[in-house]
Amino acid sequence: MSTIAVIGTGYVGLTTGACFAHLGHDVVCADVDAAKVDRLSRGEVDILEPRLDELVAEGLSSGRLRFVVGGAGAAEDCEFAYLCVPTPQSPDGAADLSYIEAAAREIAPVLPTEAIVVNKSTVPVGSTRVVERVLRRPDVRVVSNPEFLREGSAVHDFLNPDRIVIGSEDEAAAIRVSSLYLRIQAPTIVTDPATAETIKYAANAYLATKISFINSMAAVCEAVGADVHDVVLGMGYDHRIGHDFLKPGPGWGGSCFPKDVRALIHTAESRGYDFELLRSVVAVNDQQFERIARKVAGAAGGSLEGTRVGVWGLAFKANTGDLRESPAIEIVSRLLARGAEVQAYDPAVPTDSADPALERVPGLRVVGDAFAACEGAEVLAVLTEWDEFRFVDLDKVREAMAVPRVVDARNLLDRTALYRRGFTYEGVGRS
Repeated sequence: MSTIAVIGTGYVGLTTGACFAHLGHDVVCADVDAAKVDRLSRGEVDILEPRLDELVAEGLSSGRLRFVVGGAGAAEDCEFAYLCVPTPQSPDGAADLSYIEAAAREIAPVLPTEAIVVNKSTVPVGSTRVVERVLRRPDVRVVSNPEFLREGSAVHDFLNPDRIVIGSEDEAAAIRVSSLYLRIQAPTIVTDPATAETIKYAANAYLATKISFINSMAAVCEAVGADVHDVVLGMGYDHRIGHDFLKPGPGWGGSCFPKDVRALIHTAESRGYDFELLRSVVAVNDQQFERIARKVAGAAGGSLEGTRVGVWGLAFKANTGDLRESPAIEIVSRLLARGAEVQAYDPAVPTDSADPALERVPGLRVVGDAFAACEGAEVLAVLTEWDEFRFVDLDKVREAMAVPRVVDARNLLDRTALYRRGFTYEGVGRS
């Protein structure tokens, strides 16, 4: 087993550290936030991620997982240093590498000889070279090992990956990194750093493209009277296509897809290629936000001025509390701009939440349960696919609403059950 330092305790860093400890490695996770380090050292996990709190508790109990303030304290005795820090987007679409560079600069003086620094954060092509230049340690190798973790299933994805990608020009370093995953059964791709970095961007861009495509097909289905559910069923049985990510909804978002798609567009443009296809994927996604907002307005008779709208779901997807680039937040902001009074409930968003994403939607009222969101509402919009909403008592919803109208942007609810109770219902791509 190896000694691993993980710099950064966000979604990627904390999941990486906890899972490596679960695999038997000795892991020290570092963060600049002393209060956060103190909470994690007590087993208090702020991130909503299934099983993550269990693995942190397991690692702390076994002594294989520790938390410290500052990267230098984690890296001084490590064999591997994983960089899992944010790479926010600059206004022009380029990824901001300042956090990566700062982390590399901090650990450079204390890294043991022959240590390996691993880029786990999603970084633009060429970032391995950037880290090498910052480190100025010819005895230290830098390897790319991109993450493919989905929020809401990150622990499962780490321990049961579709593939492991390692980018290194040093064969021995690549072998050493691959040895960390010996207990995981998955294909391992060893390539050069630039290719490894490109694989991550290409994967996310392609998945975003599939979602934009099926949302466009949903619009076609509505126009011709077809049912997108059966269209997806018929397409998905084609082994060349598959069913994954062919689920119409309010659009794609989150901390990865928007940033990575724009970063790939920027990377292509900076090398002289106009990635027109991806620019269209982004445009279709923006169009989808507007389509859902128009559906809500249409359900209310065409105008939302003074209309109370109940909203179920604010997170960008179920099983996470992440509001970053959430389609739900974008749609709510458009409803408010049309004059609606919006009251929303999300199981992962407390009524007193200070999440910065909520600052974008002044006037939004966050309430404590699904029925409170329906109270006096003339339209209910379902924007996040929480199972809690699937099994809610529809009779109580009917009693709470002023007018029984539902716009289901996730095609989550039982249409027949709603019709029986006198609701009008509109989904996405449903005839």
